[in-house]
Amino acid sequence: MDQFQGRVAVVTGGGSGLGRELALCCARRGMTVALGDVDEPGMAETARLIGEERPEAACTAHRVDVSDAEAMEAFADAVWRRHGGVHLLFNNAGVAVNGPLWEHTTADWQWLLGVNLHGVAWGIRAFVPRMIAQGTGYVVNTASAAGWVSAPGSGIYNASKSAVVALSETLALDLRDAGADIGVSVVSPAFFPTPIAESERNRPPELADTAPMSEARRRRSEELRYAVQHGRIPAGDIARMTLEAVEQRRFYVFPHGRIKELVRARAEAVAREDDVFDTLAGR
Repeated sequence: MDQFQGRVAVVTGGGSGLGRELALCCARRGMTVALGDVDEPGMAETARLIGEERPEAACTAHRVDVSDAEAMEAFADAVWRRHGGVHLLFNNAGVAVNGPLWEHTTADWQWLLGVNLHGVAWGIRAFVPRMIAQGTGYVVNTASAAGWVSAPGSGIYNASKSAVVALSETLALDLRDAGADIGVSVVSPAFFPTPIAESERNRPPELADTAPMSEARRRRSEELRYAVQHGRIPAGDIARMTLEAVEQRRFYVFPHGRIKELVRARAEAVAREDDVFDTLAGR
């Protein structure tokens, strides 16, 4: 996708973090932006920042739970009615929980997979057929380094992001098989400053039954918070790299180069049929 001016971008998780920065990047390039999130105050702040920096840019905010397939269909309908089409879709919304796998409740699994995995699946289901019908479009799915290498204490998150990588690769192949001129990228950043460590703030009450704060969970949660806060690449730079990848139609996007080294090391461990690859140790 080499033209942004006058086009329409949809950003889920647009109320904070990478979603906010993606929206700002799109607005700077002359795009109309439609935000989707459950965080209405966050979306209002994103819209304010867009208006402050680019007063001429159009931005709409839509409260939507990405884990709800019908809500995502309604979101797509609303954006098409309002803006006449969608050219760039960011399936970006994401949340996290931490702790040993055996400690998690069913609500933990439902909430995280609902947002991180089903949110991408329902975004594809709601928007891609319309893109195919309009003859053009581009899809960017936010995965993670956790989709390629697994760290302890993040089992559900790792599983969800591995699935996003698989969905993205399959989507690109399915679109090629169908002869559709729709581009796809999957973005896999490592830790960077973002509010994901506070994602519980948007957890629905009906899925509030979470695991108790065991010592192992407390330790991993603190490690996550520290790693996120001390990430070396800001969200704005990752958003810029992502838009550049879209321009160049690059499928795999790794903002943190070190992750590719870990992926190679893991592949070598697989080839040896060795002990489980230890991401933290790099071997």
